Amino acid sequence: MSITEFFLAGGAVAWPLLGFSLLGVALIIERAIFWYRIKSRQHKVVTTALKLYRADQVAAAITKLKQNADLPVCRIFLEALDLPDASPTEFRLALETATQAELPLFKRFNTLFQTVITVSPLLGLLGTILGLMQSFAALDIGNVGGTNATRVTGGISEALISTVMGLVVAISILLFANSFRSFYLRQLALIQEYAGQLELLYRRFYEKGEKTYATTR
Repeated sequence: MSITEFFLAGGAVAWPLLGFSLLGVALIIERAIFWYRIKSRQHKVVTTALKLYRADQVAAAITKLKQNADLPVCRIFLEALDLPDASPTEFRLALETATQAELPLFKRFNTLFQTVITVSPLLGLLGTILGLMQSFAALDIGNVGGTNATRVTGGISEALISTVMGLVVAISILLFANSFRSFYLRQLALIQEYAGQLELLYRRFYEKGEKTYATTR
């Protein structure tokens, strides 16, 4: 059986399942590109920016962050560093607020993923019921010769194929969705780590400036 014949044998539910599978592939590609861009550049950019900031080259660090403003962590840092004369508490609050603002970007399309994962098996089950109904409708109990064998086997085939299609779509999307969720949790931990390092450096510079001001009075 070719792929086209397999798809056509799935009955009416094959079309929405095909739509869900195409939607899932599109979402997976978008999320894969998004996370690849972050994982391939983030560590190097943040490490360089923190090194510049630690060396008291604040302007150079900000320039580096602005050059990579498409990365969420860079936008988080910039939100805090752009605050004029902020206290350590205000700086920390700025980091936390900016982090919260970026979280929806990391969890983007989660609702769509969950919808596809939940609805696909249900559509497969619906196809199973429709296929069995077709098979039973073709049976002529008590008159074997009057039974439409083609419709019976076609209904059973539709029932089985629709179930398989629904499960394949749901399982495939679930695997990728769980992978993206693990990326999100890891990214959240990294942002907290990087933000903690930046906050510590800012606090040191702030306290050093306060002491310098106090000794010059």
